[in-house]
Amino acid sequence: MNRAELEAVVRDEIIQRREEGCDVSGFNEAFEAAVAKPSPEAERELEALLSRLEAASPSGDFPYHEPSTLEEIRRSRPDGPRRIPLAISDAELEERILGAWLGRCAGCTLGKPVEGWPRERIEKALKSVNAYPLDYYFPRVDPPTDEYPINPNDPCLAENIRAMARDDDIDYTILGLHTLEENGLDFTSRDIANQWLSHLPYHMVYTAERAAYRNLVNGLEPPDSAVFRNPYREWIGAQIRADAFGYVAPGMPEVAAEFAFRDAAVSHVKNGIYGEMFVAAMLAAAFTTSNMEEIITIGLSEIPQNSRLAEAVRDVLDWSKKFPRWESAWEQVMQKYGGYHGVHTINNAAIVLLGLLYGGNDLTQTISIAVMGGLDTDCNGATAGSILGAAEGASALPSRWTAPLNDTIRSVVVGFDNSRISDLAARTVSVAKRVRERFGG
Repeated sequence: MNRAELEAVVRDEIIQRREEGCDVSGFNEAFEAAVAKPSPEAERELEALLSRLEAASPSGDFPYHEPSTLEEIRRSRPDGPRRIPLAISDAELEERILGAWLGRCAGCTLGKPVEGWPRERIEKALKSVNAYPLDYYFPRVDPPTDEYPINPNDPCLAENIRAMARDDDIDYTILGLHTLEENGLDFTSRDIANQWLSHLPYHMVYTAERAAYRNLVNGLEPPDSAVFRNPYREWIGAQIRADAFGYVAPGMPEVAAEFAFRDAAVSHVKNGIYGEMFVAAMLAAAFTTSNMEEIITIGLSEIPQNSRLAEAVRDVLDWSKKFPRWESAWEQVMQKYGGYHGVHTINNAAIVLLGLLYGGNDLTQTISIAVMGGLDTDCNGATAGSILGAAEGASALPSRWTAPLNDTIRSVVVGFDNSRISDLAARTVSVAKRVRERFGG
């Protein structure tokens, strides 16, 4: 790790430890003093600071309880329906799983051109081309303008879409399915790690996943791979990997959440893990009801009730009842949770929920709100579209969103480029039937 990388890790670790409830008084001042010195003295001081940060523990007055083992998570969750009767035919199950894949791809494609943009910038760009509020893929503008600076060759613009363009959100859905097929239902976190090393190029994974990948290569095993020099361990990376585990466990939120836990533990802790468990459990529930509040509440029952993520979920549920417009609820989200990094689990999960709760079970509204909310727009559009697709099924999704994808996904996952979405959905159905036979869903 060179000096620039070390500085970034220490700076971000100070923030991470503060968010976890640790006392970081004096650390920022010590960091600034260290970086002002020449190497190698600066590097020695930064290493010492990092060691002190890694040894810190949450303060006694920290109001949250946030374990990172499955056993402790389950002891800390509220009551919930661990199994839900699945009153749908095999044909409808196939329809729902295909809908989930298509909804995920449509939402991801919608959000990809403005990934990382704040809401205000997205709104300004759309208004400049008379496309606000968003109700379709971003238009192509050539030449781009200062207000609408999107590359006209972006493959996710309305006029350019020929397939689901390569994106890590979809790579991980594919790899989750492949892991279930190859390693079986008893797959472990080590199996997930091996699949990463075998199927994902290092330079195509990011933040927490890149740190964990580096740790795996250097011989660390899960869950240690999630924590060593990884200040991104509560960011959104695990949350975007949940979907395959929810798709294969319809009506079984506890099973879906456990699958998600095994995956998340490679790279994440605490709320990073909970984000993946929450989304997987919501997806499992979406096969049993189309009531979004019920789906969210079932997802909430699989994560610690006294965690920051659970508090944010309850807040959004409350705000959705109080405010008739999503924009007003968004203001509340930003006021309380806007201090988190733009790719953190908590604030992005809240924006996904805005799409689900204000979208009226309509794909256009659901993914458009999730994207117009800003932050990690491709992730949020994908997750919201995935849950909506599982709840409503493929035939309920407007063809104007799904037809441009041409039933095709581009991917860097070895062996899966140019996959057919319908083929991946059919393979997912096969695994779901194995899960049902094993766990009695």
